[in-house]
Amino acid sequence: MTPSGWVINGFIAIAPVLAMLMTLRLLDSFKLVSLPLLLWMLFWGGASAIASYGVGIAIQSQTAMEFTMYSRYCAPLIEETLKAAPLLWLIQRHRIGFAIDAAIVGFALGAGFALVENSYYLLNNSLNLGVWLVRGFGTAVMHGGVTAIVGITVLAAIDQRQRLTVAVVAPGLLIATVIHSVFNHFFLAPLISALAVFWVVPLFLVWTFKRSTQTLNAWLEDDFEGDMALIEQLDSNTFNDTRVGQFLTSLRAHYDPMVIVDILCYLRLYTELSMRAKGLIIMREQGFQPPPANLSGHFTELRHLETQLGKAVLLSLAPLLQSNRRDLWHLKMLEQESPAAPTGANGSQK
Repeated sequence: MTPSGWVINGFIAIAPVLAMLMTLRLLDSFKLVSLPLLLWMLFWGGASAIASYGVGIAIQSQTAMEFTMYSRYCAPLIEETLKAAPLLWLIQRHRIGFAIDAAIVGFALGAGFALVENSYYLLNNSLNLGVWLVRGFGTAVMHGGVTAIVGITVLAAIDQRQRLTVAVVAPGLLIATVIHSVFNHFFLAPLISALAVFWVVPLFLVWTFKRSTQTLNAWLEDDFEGDMALIEQLDSNTFNDTRVGQFLTSLRAHYDPMVIVDILCYLRLYTELSMRAKGLIIMREQGFQPPPANLSGHFTELRHLETQLGKAVLLSLAPLLQSNRRDLWHLKMLEQESPAAPTGANGSQK
């Protein structure tokens, strides 16, 4: 292969999926997925490609399975499981809140997988232009699209169950595996399959973005109003007559007075941080990027209060606080973006 031919094939193998990934991030007006996280997902997607290759070699050597059978029936499940692992870890750690985030992160993982896979084929095979058109516009985009589907379906299921379980993960993983397997069968001509993928995946993701944006705006509006109402009750001159005051009155028979004080402090701090996090998201949607505020001390105090109160007390506060998966996500986002307080020579915070 001539140098110019190698460059053209390499461009076709890499450019489409990266261009689509960058377009997805530009379409996200909230910018909830940071560029460093995106780069890490590309890295882990590439690492999953290497791991998949190793698993494939081991299975084929132990079972004498033909490559065609393996690529159609075994490889899709193995590859989709390994690609989805970092995505599921982020969801479990409350790092992903909405379908927009899941779609971008999932597509980045698939893109990283495709970049490593296509690079391997580019270095070890002399394939014609038609094959690279299929791999660049079809296979690579398919890898990103199906992993995005896993994230979207898992988030939809976890909103109902509030826990990441096998029952939550299995449907999305099965859908991704089936699509991947169907693509590898090439029931249609390879170029037609590639063109179909290149058109269908973006349309599906744009539709997902639209629906997710509506959900995110509705959540921001409802939860912001709930936070404001809680702050107003805490500041009310007739606190004992408010819902919060009556609730705390019912707890006084069960807890020490100092615990009630800690509960009040926790309610105010949690709610104020929650409002700040939502305000940050709203400002980003409007095109503003405020400088990061140093909130490390606030989160240190919040974690200390959580330790002091214990799980039983925190569970009893559930009727008052917004504490579902999305609320844990946006507080985690705010905490991660808050710079650490500077420390002195002796290690203490200034």
